[in-house]
Amino acid sequence: MPTKVISSVGSIVVTTLLAVFFAIPAEASEHVRGHMRKDGKYVAPHNRTNANKTQRDNWSSKGNTNPYTGKRGQKNPKK
Repeated sequence: MPTKVISSVGSIVVTTLLAVFFAIPAEASEHVRGHMRKDGKYVAPHNRTNANKTQRDNWSSKGNTNPYTGKRGQKNPKK
């Protein structure tokens, strides 16, 4: 009987770890701390995609969805 309990607990732990692993967004992103711009406006903390040479994978581009907010991209990406 104890073996079945241990097996059940092990299955729950493995299932939970897999669920957490697959819930993490696959896109490379970074957290940006809140800061003041040169013009005096405050920018709230947020997440953004890592910088690269394309805008096609930005969350704000059409066809993409922000994994943190669920908001769909509306901007046409530059080529």
